[in-house]
Amino acid sequence: MRDDIQLRPSLTSSKENTLRKIRILAAPAVLLTGALALAACGGGDADADADEGGGDGLTPITVGLIPIGDTAPAWLGEEVGIFEEHGLDVTFQVAQGGAAVIPAIISGEYQFGFSNTTSLLIAESQGLALTWMAPAASTTGDTSADFSAVLTMPGSGIEGPEDLAGHTVAVNTLNNIGDTTVRAAVDAAGGDADAVEFVELGFPDMPAALTSGQVDAAWVLDPFMTPLIEDDGAIPVTYPYAETDPELNVAAYVASDQYVADNPEIAQAFAEAMQESLAYAEEHEDEARAVLDSFTEIDPELQQTMVLPRWPDEFSIDSVQHLAELAAGQGVIDSVPDVASLIYTTE
Repeated sequence: MRDDIQLRPSLTSSKENTLRKIRILAAPAVLLTGALALAACGGGDADADADEGGGDGLTPITVGLIPIGDTAPAWLGEEVGIFEEHGLDVTFQVAQGGAAVIPAIISGEYQFGFSNTTSLLIAESQGLALTWMAPAASTTGDTSADFSAVLTMPGSGIEGPEDLAGHTVAVNTLNNIGDTTVRAAVDAAGGDADAVEFVELGFPDMPAALTSGQVDAAWVLDPFMTPLIEDDGAIPVTYPYAETDPELNVAAYVASDQYVADNPEIAQAFAEAMQESLAYAEEHEDEARAVLDSFTEIDPELQQTMVLPRWPDEFSIDSVQHLAELAAGQGVIDSVPDVASLIYTTE
């Protein structure tokens, strides 16, 4: 962690440069199981481009990101010049979810990418060789105001997580980090997690589904959570990330094992730049909120009030190990990996 990073005046307008370097991934999401077939494809042209280096002496890399608040440190790190300081010329490839990011990393289309930790544990269980380069986002640990919550409407009869049994709960993806942590919260409160009926809905569809009574509760994140509470009167039932573990790492940046082995200097430069970007974002919340304009359409007023995740620059291995044990116990993955063995370390 560096204490001497300052916002470079010459780079305060680099938001325009960042926007020019964003590419939109228009292809439909690819299931993780399909990524197994891509593993034999090797590094592809993207590796060759990275090895050649840019004309300005920087090494070009492509990083797959999802346009959510969790990834703000990466965008901010590029904007203030941290990646450039580490010799990297970053292009962000925007995807709608980890189901598109992970296969693109395995195939060599991206050198690095973002995904939630349960998706990465599922990928590991399917034999996809990924190295976890740096943490991405973590719970605030606040069980009364985290950035992920299960919400219900007044009159639902749901007052605590134990009351979710026998009710429908919307999650964005079945058998992933949402329902895994919600089940854990129900169990911890003495409820029957097996009696919760999970329904898969996209986050943008959840507000209407919840307020109309189509579902009894919904697991949501901002920019949907805060308006549901403040404008529609939704009531928080539980903050499952924080309830599961106060240090829970909910996402990470990864690369393929093969890429790390073939490009150790680039891998180390990315890990260090990402850790520095995380520390910078954690220490400069106003700038982290402002950079959301670069890659989201979140209302400016909401940007100032929404709950942001924590951005630690080191993994909480114990918290991810706990998440892996929960996932295995719920049948999301077949066995519990040694999480520490997945984390990037320099020799």
